[in-house]
Amino acid sequence: MSYSDPTKLGILTCPGAESFANQVVRRLAGIYKRRFERKSAVLASRYHISQELVTRKINFDNDIQSGLLYLPGNVNQYRPPRFKINARHTAFPNGEVKTEILDSVRGKDLYIFQDVENHQPIPFNDGAVHRYLSVNDHLFSLFVTIDAALQAGAERINLVLPTYPYGRQHKKKGREGLTASRVGQMFEHLGVSRIITLDIHSREIENTFDKLRLENLHASLQIIEKLIGVVDISKEDLVVLSPDTGAVDRNKFYANALQRPLAMLYKERDYSKVTKNASDTNISEMRLLGEVRGKTVFMADDMIGTGGTLIKGMKNLKEMGAERVICAVSLPLFTGSAIEEFDAAYKQGYFHRIIGTNAVHHRELLQKEWYVQADCTGLFAQIISLLHHNRSLSSMLDNRELVAKRIKKQLDRMAGIAAVHAKSGGGHGAASGQRPGSGDEPLPYGIAFDR
Repeated sequence: MSYSDPTKLGILTCPGAESFANQVVRRLAGIYKRRFERKSAVLASRYHISQELVTRKINFDNDIQSGLLYLPGNVNQYRPPRFKINARHTAFPNGEVKTEILDSVRGKDLYIFQDVENHQPIPFNDGAVHRYLSVNDHLFSLFVTIDAALQAGAERINLVLPTYPYGRQHKKKGREGLTASRVGQMFEHLGVSRIITLDIHSREIENTFDKLRLENLHASLQIIEKLIGVVDISKEDLVVLSPDTGAVDRNKFYANALQRPLAMLYKERDYSKVTKNASDTNISEMRLLGEVRGKTVFMADDMIGTGGTLIKGMKNLKEMGAERVICAVSLPLFTGSAIEEFDAAYKQGYFHRIIGTNAVHHRELLQKEWYVQADCTGLFAQIISLLHHNRSLSSMLDNRELVAKRIKKQLDRMAGIAAVHAKSGGGHGAASGQRPGSGDEPLPYGIAFDR
């Protein structure tokens, strides 16, 4: 398989996942273009020939390896691959859905995208019909699309599910099902080879699969970059706080990366009460382990649902003397009336910012002053590229080294700005109160492509 021309790589989207998939496709296009340019430049230098001749030779080799007579495009230039597979999704009046794949996927390494938490109006029937879909609707639409891909002869089927469906139903407290595991087993039974997801609620889910592989990604690097844009971590009196016992490991990672103390909120819950919205939680008591008075508190969790627990926790932290509260989540679901509840909590000063990712599609949320969105599509694009070419994922799944380098680079940068400011006596940059990362200079994107 040619590493510079992924002719067997295909991206297929379910209704509701188009926005995220299109961003990943753009990232993939950038990855392969940079890879091609770097490879052609190195080969030209090594063999003492022109880069134009190398480009022709690479294109010739790709034409030879292709199952087609030849690949379309100018043989003298880089020919960008077409990843997106066209499909038509039909919704019938009785609620049934159908997926029709319009391009050949025979022999393809196919990645099917689905955003099960997209609750915006979803277009069907070439845009003639729009429907609001539940998680179950999205899930069955995914089943239909998987079956269409199997019938069309795809060689390998991988699922890209930024939010793993039913991920919170992973353990039994009584006579209830282990639905998180059963969903994965359904995918496995259909013939799915791999699932790529973001910050799954429990790694125990993976233990129930037979041959299916689960790649659990972390957006910690992208979140830290956004945190650097919100506060000056070189000067801020920052403490990392775990919002509950289940998030200790996640926040310990951030505490180690940021080299800040770790605190924890211990919550007593009344499990006879079911949380229905942000103002109605089942928490009966909270206790703080650590010190937050006069400090900026940063806490990370995997998701925000109704948000009631988080709002109550942030309110308690402010009452305990916290200066500012910043929360980061990989999956900003914001179900029910959560956005309105967080609006009210922000106006009352309970928190400063919420950092989330674009793994869940939102519109209204992006307009909020208190919400900061981190882009994780580059992470997914890099993982897909590495998987497609059977390369190691170790450095991507365990990104502690990357995070440490990024933080050190930012601290060095801020120190340099402060030194220049002190020397010149000027009034620009962070020393004059400008928020780090808020000027014209963009923050570098988290994952360094093709290191």
